[in-house]
Amino acid sequence: MEIEKIIKSYIPMTETAFYILLSLPIPRHGYGIIKHVEELTEGRLVLGSGTIYGTLTKMQRDGIITIYADEKRKTIYEITDVGKALMRHEMNRLRELHANAWKYKEEFL
Repeated sequence: MEIEKIIKSYIPMTETAFYILLSLPIPRHGYGIIKHVEELTEGRLVLGSGTIYGTLTKMQRDGIITIYADEKRKTIYEITDVGKALMRHEMNRLRELHANAWKYKEEFL
């Protein structure tokens, strides 16, 4: 799938997809992703296995992540260059969103 189609189908990104990809510059197995997201969000976001594995399957199909087995035959997930490009687009979008929110925060106090 070409990057423009991927960007169109993933952005704005769900929080689940964002945190999964944020966890994958380092290869991790599913449980490792779940624990990492829980740590990053200080327990606010706890991903269920149904949610995470459905998202990982779609991401693999779209070429955003790659999957392989480690020496213990556990499934390991890692972000691809396409996934990194997707994250750069989403991070730029979030940077703009954050800047604008901060610019107008006084209006909502």
